[in-house]
Amino acid sequence: MTNKSHTKSTATSRRKMRVNGIVQGVGFRPFVFRLAAQLKLTGFVVNDSDGVLIEVEGASDSLDRFRERLLRELPPLARVVDCRVENIDPCGDESFSIKKSRYDRLPSTLISPDVAVCKDCLTELFDPADRRYRYPFINCTNCGPRYTIVEGIPYDRPLTSMKVFPMCPRCEAEYHDPSNRRFHAQPNACEKCGPKLMLLDRHSNKWVDNALEQTVEMLQAGKIVAIRGVGGFHLAVDARNADAIERLRLGKGRAEKPFALMAPALDSIRKFCRVSDEEAALLGHYTRPIVLLEKQPDCELPEQIAARNRCLGFMLPYSPHHHLLLRGNFDALIMTSANFSEEPIAIANDEARDRLSEIADYFLVHDREILQRCDDSIVMMSSEVPQIIRRSRGYVPQPVFLHGKTGLNLLAVGGELKNTIALSRGDQVFLSQHIGDLDNPSAFSFFEDSIEHLGRILEIQPEGIACDMHPEYLSTKWALKQDLPQVAAQHHHAHLASVMADNGVVEPTIGIILDGTGYGTDGTIWGGEVLIGDVHDFKRHAWLEPVSLPGATAAIKQPWRMAVSHLYHTYGMDFMNLNLPLIKKIADKDLQLIVQMIDKSLNSPLTSSCGRLFDAVSALLGIREEINFEAQAAIELEMAATADYATPVSAIDGGKLEGPLSVASIIRVLVDRYISENSPNELASVFHTSLAELFISSANDAREKTGINLVGLSGGVYQNRYFTAYMVKRLKQEKFEVLKHRQVPPNDGGLALGQIVIGNASFEADKG
Repeated sequence: MTNKSHTKSTATSRRKMRVNGIVQGVGFRPFVFRLAAQLKLTGFVVNDSDGVLIEVEGASDSLDRFRERLLRELPPLARVVDCRVENIDPCGDESFSIKKSRYDRLPSTLISPDVAVCKDCLTELFDPADRRYRYPFINCTNCGPRYTIVEGIPYDRPLTSMKVFPMCPRCEAEYHDPSNRRFHAQPNACEKCGPKLMLLDRHSNKWVDNALEQTVEMLQAGKIVAIRGVGGFHLAVDARNADAIERLRLGKGRAEKPFALMAPALDSIRKFCRVSDEEAALLGHYTRPIVLLEKQPDCELPEQIAARNRCLGFMLPYSPHHHLLLRGNFDALIMTSANFSEEPIAIANDEARDRLSEIADYFLVHDREILQRCDDSIVMMSSEVPQIIRRSRGYVPQPVFLHGKTGLNLLAVGGELKNTIALSRGDQVFLSQHIGDLDNPSAFSFFEDSIEHLGRILEIQPEGIACDMHPEYLSTKWALKQDLPQVAAQHHHAHLASVMADNGVVEPTIGIILDGTGYGTDGTIWGGEVLIGDVHDFKRHAWLEPVSLPGATAAIKQPWRMAVSHLYHTYGMDFMNLNLPLIKKIADKDLQLIVQMIDKSLNSPLTSSCGRLFDAVSALLGIREEINFEAQAAIELEMAATADYATPVSAIDGGKLEGPLSVASIIRVLVDRYISENSPNELASVFHTSLAELFISSANDAREKTGINLVGLSGGVYQNRYFTAYMVKRLKQEKFEVLKHRQVPPNDGGLALGQIVIGNASFEADKG
């Protein structure tokens, strides 16, 4: 046995390994080189059009260990999605080498997202003995900008915005040294050869020296500074300076929407917010998202950062100059997107001065161009798992992998709000960064640019388009003008398909799809739906009983209108005699006008919207009657709810769980108890639990009639952690298998994923 074992370990074998995924520009080849050296193997590694090709030769047991460790010990940014191995004849190589990249066609490998500065670079950044001490653009193969500086593939320096910075001899030597962690780090640079920071005032007078120190002084003095980062500009102020915050609100036209914050370290965040181990891991992840955290009871930050909200959105620094600004100077800075409300963030220096000179006192800029604007991502813990709310910097352009391949390369153009677009290639779907609301001309231009840019850097030429069926969505209108085959997906069907694809599910699923607006197949506005279906088709099993939306878009901005609509729907004209503070506050003539609009169907479309129901209850309970930003009334209703779930009231009228679901009994209980007890916090909880039980009961009914045990949860309402946690807990108690979003947002930011799989199913069916 000993001889056999010895023979096996010393016999020379050679294996060819084809590796694909995120394996170029992330330190993968140097990692392979070092691993082969440790195991005394020979051969080579090379980048090519299909990813990375490895040929490795040596003892067969060493080759086994090589493959095992290759997949287990990847560099931080690398991701292997396919590794095929075949035995080939030995060549007798005497060493292992990294060969020059070779491309006979454009690569199909993946591009890394932008990544936060790594621990090794941070150590160097604050080491006075290091040649990159306090250099604001320090990076290596394990960190730094990627997607936002790429203009084409392959991902090499000449096709990035770093092409204008020739490397000095020392950086060049690092770049070509396989044993160095900066081997083929495309943004590699130092103080002598790389980008520089400058501080400008609003009149473009500049301070080149000590720009960071000057910026710290300006922020400490209460000034507003526009800071150019990785994917665009932030507007920054000292988070403890209430006057500066108020000036920022006035300048941005952002009356009450919460601001994002950046802190130098986790300990700083813990002074202001509770941070679980899972939330700490999210904050420290290389994606560096904004994480929504619950405030400490004694939080010292000004209330106007996030008024009437139990949460703050914090992130840790992700670029070197963020670390240099914050460390030792501030325990928190407001770092909000540099724009006026609803516009895309500014990315270019001249653009920032043109657009922001009425807001910012100073501009901290640099000369490394940003080729794609990419806002900060937003994440929260929801039902004990991470939930992406906005998928952008740090995540894009990582793909979502499908259960099977799409037959065509497809483009999905998303919806109207929180727009993202998506492109498919094989079993991969690439979603764009967050684009925003398309009714803004600059956002629509960003939408068109994102389609072109994502297609170019991924070399995907769409062969078909999927869009929303709403005829007035700007994304749909754009799609209909293209000379390509098209599929229009119903909005809530796309939500259902999205959560299924997000979880790799293809079998029929019950979808509890809850949001604010979606164009229904019957021409009404949907939004509180229990669907049964898959990517091919769906059935509308149940829905919130439609009520009027008096004033249409006016009712979205003035939730009191929805409260009146639900009260009229429940009580008839007797609602005007209710002893409700809301009714007393509104003039009789305004109430009668709303009733007339409803009765005569004047600008009062019917809607089953769950989002509008949340708005109505928020106004009814005196929490929020008019809004300053999207979903404000629903958010404040969630914030008002008691920590412990209240006992739900029965909302099942006559046992009806299919077709229109009445919430009249819930409205009556809320009104009666509010008039007698005036306890909005307890009643906010009653509403959440009662509505959830209504949908859970309908899902049970759907399961009894179909035998389907899968339930998918999608739609913007699931950004409500309080409601979602209750839904998930109760559905699991009812023995359902629950699907939640994991890789894309539950809101319309994930819609394009569903459109892709619905579009593919339709095109494949047409093929026969």
